[in-house]
Amino acid sequence: MPNEYSDEYLTQLVQRYADMIMRIAFTYLKNNADAQDVCQEVFIKVVKLQKTFELAEHEKAWIIRVTINACKDMLRSPWKRFFSPIRDASIPIQHSDNREVVARVLELDQKYRIVIYLYYFEDYSTAEIAHLLNRNESTVRTQLKRAREMLKGSMIGGFANE
Repeated sequence: MPNEYSDEYLTQLVQRYADMIMRIAFTYLKNNADAQDVCQEVFIKVVKLQKTFELAEHEKAWIIRVTINACKDMLRSPWKRFFSPIRDASIPIQHSDNREVVARVLELDQKYRIVIYLYYFEDYSTAEIAHLLNRNESTVRTQLKRAREMLKGSMIGGFANE
């Protein structure tokens, strides 16, 4: 990793992590505009702090942690309490098969959404997720199990009603 961030390095960071940051933020906030704000905030923090990492995995984990914290800060802000969010009309997913699954995931409580996302989309282990979210590993495993059960129930129930 370079000692100081060049424009080229920052461009590589954005290309490498922008989609992931947007997906995590959208998972938390369920709103594209807020997710974009968080994405911008994360990259501002990256530029200001200019941290160096020994491994790319550490860099990715740090960016995920910063993203999660920025989402939590946004959810706690007084601004959010006074204004109701505008729900996005569509989910930004290319394949229609995946759109149904993502819609069901977004219906889950926040604690289940982020665990599902990190496990299935970012390929983190339950131990790594526990570390990222500052939770016990057994809690993460329980949340993952419950989220799967809820998704299974809503998918089966959803298809049975159609």
